[in-house]
Amino acid sequence: MNTFIKIFSLSIIAILFVNCKQTKEAPIKPNILWIMAEDMSTDLECYGMEAVKTPILNQLASEGVRYTNAFGTNSICSPSRSNMMTGIHQNVANTQHHRSNRDIPLMTPYKPITSYLREAGYTCILGSHLAKGKSQKVDVNFKHKAVGNWNGETEFGLFDKLDTIKKSDEPFFSQITLNVTHRGDWWKDVSNDSKHRVNPSDVILPPYFADTPLIREDWARYLDQIEYMDNEVGLILDDLEQKGLKENTIVVFIGDNGRCNMRGKGYLYDPGLRLPLIVNWPAHMTGGKVDERLVSSIDVAASILDFAGIELPSYMTAKPLLNNVEPGRDYVYSARDLWDEVLEQSRAISTKEFRYIKNNIVDQPLDAKQAYLEFYRPAVHTMRTLNENGELNELQSKFFSKKESEELYDLINDPYETNNLANDPEYAKELAKMKSYYTDWQENNKDYGLEEMNWDNAVIPRAPGVLKWLETEKPEIITQMKQGIEPGFGKLVKQYNKKNEN
Repeated sequence: MNTFIKIFSLSIIAILFVNCKQTKEAPIKPNILWIMAEDMSTDLECYGMEAVKTPILNQLASEGVRYTNAFGTNSICSPSRSNMMTGIHQNVANTQHHRSNRDIPLMTPYKPITSYLREAGYTCILGSHLAKGKSQKVDVNFKHKAVGNWNGETEFGLFDKLDTIKKSDEPFFSQITLNVTHRGDWWKDVSNDSKHRVNPSDVILPPYFADTPLIREDWARYLDQIEYMDNEVGLILDDLEQKGLKENTIVVFIGDNGRCNMRGKGYLYDPGLRLPLIVNWPAHMTGGKVDERLVSSIDVAASILDFAGIELPSYMTAKPLLNNVEPGRDYVYSARDLWDEVLEQSRAISTKEFRYIKNNIVDQPLDAKQAYLEFYRPAVHTMRTLNENGELNELQSKFFSKKESEELYDLINDPYETNNLANDPEYAKELAKMKSYYTDWQENNKDYGLEEMNWDNAVIPRAPGVLKWLETEKPEIITQMKQGIEPGFGKLVKQYNKKNEN
């Protein structure tokens, strides 16, 4: 951060705290509430998603700032959470492989943002008793534990306490993960219990989906989870208000990665990378502002430290969101590396207008048949059957073809990324520009994801073993899955584990 920006930031902080007594007392620090919703893109009503109702987040946006060009640097949860917890791109910090390096300390000099917040007097709180499952997910790819001290060498605790925010915790930093939007065995029950279920007839499917009753039902059920999540946000905010904490609490709402469906989570297309991002601060923000600057998921870390009045560490490449001096980024560099048993080496450059994708591994289709996804992608199973029967159009069947080495999409005129322009001579200039951004990033950063994979540091996923067991001992369940029926992965894991124990 250059001298001018430092002076600007300090001036803003001084203005915001003018109500403090003119004494030697430290200024009142804002509380910071960081809410992450799992596995969703900009699928909120305030972003224009059809059929869904999200009144709480609508209001949060109408009174704060809604970012329209926020992109993740990875489309899978643990790499994304790693970059947001550190303010360092996951491929630079060697935290890019899903649920890997869990026994390896974070590289020096990198530190989790909670370490800096604690040093500044913040109480760091994980989760909430008001949300489903208490929302205590951390899921970062370096050695850590949820609660305890941190020195990065012998102590690896990230937070001070769990669940409940008290007045005495001020100033506090609270991280809450809302997991209802993550694919899970609870989706059917959440939908069935909803008093106003989303009507499948009202949803608008992207053109790369086949329009079938099952796929419409699956999409509507996803939106039911979003409505449930919106209500959870309301409960959390009401709790702060009842405790007299809401006015001076900055709320940052973001998705951890993209939508849990085709071309979404795990892919470098828009539904996998474009994130909802809303910032709200009742004490010091008015009006509904829309910020179109290009921002990265790692910028959340810089923003949180900036909100707390903490000078950013020199290694941090993240930029504070509310600093109006920052013009925004020229591009965002995103990656897809290991996800369970499927290794990718795909990279993406996103600008406001274009996306360039470089696939270093092209000998497998977009439908890589990852075992875990087999249990939670009824649309994919339906589309496979239609593809085998020759009932998909060219765009829809592309999902079952091998990846192309390079892809270029016009996000303004082709928001669904249906037409690859990489080989179109009319777009040669744009292709060269996007590739120059890729080269720029590579020349200024070390990408650990392009090194040879060390499988010893990766967690062995459960799903491949469960799937193989079903294929040999419960083929009727495999048949149901092919029909788009979700079999209940959690229940099957318990049966599988019990069998192996015996």
